[in-house]
Parts: sequence; C-alpha cells; structure tokens
Amino acid sequence: MSNAPTPIATPKSRGLLACENARALKGRGARSARSGRHEHQQREIVDDGWGTIAELAQERLPTRIQEEQARTIITRNTSPDICFDRSVNPYRGCEHGCIYCYARPTHAWLGLSPGLDFETRISAKVNAPQLFARELRHPAWKPAPIAIAPNTDAYQPAEKRYRLTRRLLEVAEEFGQPVSIITKSALVQRDIDILARLAKRDLVRVAISITTLDAALARIMEPRAATPAKRLETIGALADAGVPVAVMVAPVIPALTDHEIETILSRAAGAGARQAGYVMLRLPAEVSGLFREWLVDHFPERAVRIMSLVRGMQGGRDYDPRFGRRLVGSGPYAWAIGRRFEKAARRLGLMKRQMKMALHHFRPPARTGEQLTLPGLLEEREEDERA
Repeated sequence: MSNAPTPIATPKSRGLLACENARALKGRGARSARSGRHEHQQREIVDDGWGTIAELAQERLPTRIQEEQARTIITRNTSPDICFDRSVNPYRGCEHGCIYCYARPTHAWLGLSPGLDFETRISAKVNAPQLFARELRHPAWKPAPIAIAPNTDAYQPAEKRYRLTRRLLEVAEEFGQPVSIITKSALVQRDIDILARLAKRDLVRVAISITTLDAALARIMEPRAATPAKRLETIGALADAGVPVAVMVAPVIPALTDHEIETILSRAAGAGARQAGYVMLRLPAEVSGLFREWLVDHFPERAVRIMSLVRGMQGGRDYDPRFGRRLVGSGPYAWAIGRRFEKAARRLGLMKRQMKMALHHFRPPARTGEQLTLPGLLEEREEDERA
C-alpha cells in the first residue's frame, strides 16, 4: 500500500452536503454520509447545477434510535496498550458527533455510513442490564474491572430515555462488580448517588474527556457533547461526591488543540481531578476521510499543516495501528507532546498510579427463594454495621 499523502479535498470536490452553507449540518460533526469500506458500491450525491444539494442540506437530520436485543454484552480484548480487557457497550453509534471518533468505522460493519449514520442512527441494546447480570452470574466469570461504554459514550442523549447505563450501574452495585466510565457528558451527574455508593466500596472510576476549552471549537468538533465548562463542572461534582475522577486530554490534535494541554490539566486539577491521561489523534479507516472533510470546511488554511503533523507522528500514514504507537504516536512531535503532558501532570499531582479497584466485594446476589451462604450473610451484616 502506498504511503503517498491523500490529497486534501476542496469544497468543490466533495460530495454529499458539501455546500457552502455550513448551517446545513448544524448539530452534526460529519460533513457527509460516505459509504463504508466494506460496501461493494460507493455512493455520493453531487450537485447537478440546480441547487438541490443546498435544499437537501437545509433539512435537519433527525436522530433515529433502533432498539436491539443483544445476544451477549461483555466483550473482551487482548490489546496490550489499553488498561482494560473487558467492556460493556449499551449503545451502537453516538449522537455526540465527535468528528475524530475512532469508533465510527464500527458502523461500516452494519452496512451504514461511519459519517452521518454513526451519529444519527443509534442502536440501544435494551436488554443490556439483564444480559450483564446473567453473564456476571455465570459460574465461569472471574471478577475483574469492566469498562462501561469505551466505544461510544455511555451518557449520550439516548441515555436520558433508556437509562441503560444507570441500570448497568445498579447491576454492578448489586453484584459488587468494579466498573470504569469515560464520558464527555454532564449527564453522568444524574447518577452521582449510585456512583458515590460504588466509590465508598472502591468499585468505580470515572474519567471526563476534555479535548479543548474553546467552546466555539468544541461546538463544531463535538457538536452534541457537553460544553467544556460543563465538563469541568462535572469533574467538580464527582470529586465533591467522593467519586475518583480523572481527566483525559483526548484526542490531542496537532496545530489545533495541542497548545491547550497545560491549561486543560490545570483547570481539571483545580476542579478536583486526581489523575490524567492523554491520547493523540487517531484516524483509522474511514475516520481519516471524514476528518479531512471537516478540516477543509472549518480550517482550510490549516488543513495541510495539521495532516502533515499527523502523518509525521503516524509513520508517514494517516494512522499507524501498531500497539504502543497508535495512542501516542512516534517521532519528534509526538515525543514533545508526551514530555509536555508528563511535566504538567507531574507538577499538578496528576501522575498518580492507577489505583486498583476492589474485587473482594463481588458476590452474585441470591435469586428469589435462594438461601444465602454463610459468607454472604456475614458480608451483609458487616456492610450493615459499616452503614
């Protein structure tokens, strides 16, 4: 495969909804509904000179939610460069519409567009809490921390209606199962009551992702996620409730957001964050083309420079998928970003080791009519005494 740079498209050369009126896609991150790489045919809409593209673009794109009955819910991975090996994802797709989202290609496996479909056609796994309880109860299950929704945000707008994440947390509390959450949404504050109870038993960690403190930039880059100010407020609310909270500076976009690293860390530490991490911009598969379209629309004067720096950190390509490099990049620019982050995080006391979550609380609750074992009775009595 050639490593030659992919040309940066101009507005006239793009397809679907590539008109001059940016309001056409208000509230959406992707600029097109380009087909996924698994499709036999590639489709795009082009302007025939009658202005029909502009008319189509003026229509608001509604969010459609499909209810799904999943067959399993706990997934495992063997990736050596991430801090969890099992996870639960109650939703497919994400209405937040973050243009850089590395999960976008998952929609291509469904025959949908990683672009606009990813943020407008959401699947809700309505039986996720029941499956979670069933799989935790399986005799072969060995207690280990589980990441809730690392692929698409657990607290995206659909959660207001379906409350799947809250019900997953209720199952975790009932079983004594440790969980972690990363989100860009202030909706996590709704569940502070249960998160605080889990935190008292050392069963939860929450990370808030902050890409930029520039509200105007966030609005076009992460159109339906919480504002940067609300995310800082959320860090404070979680910290005040005793919930261990970290800040993720993710992704760091060269020549666009990288100058904010120190400020984000400082503001997050001041709000109550106890730890910090960062991830460089990742552009796997279809994400690269979508991101390039977005760059040309919003930052045409910087597009070439940004992509040049990205390729410089990704081995001359838009994305280097190798473990150990895909999250932090390589080369001088990536090295400098890493040293800046470490220096600032250490100065602010955010370089603490990831504290292990408790596993000894795990015990499947007795079903109706079942008799508690002696250890179960003793633990319930101890917890009542502590309360």
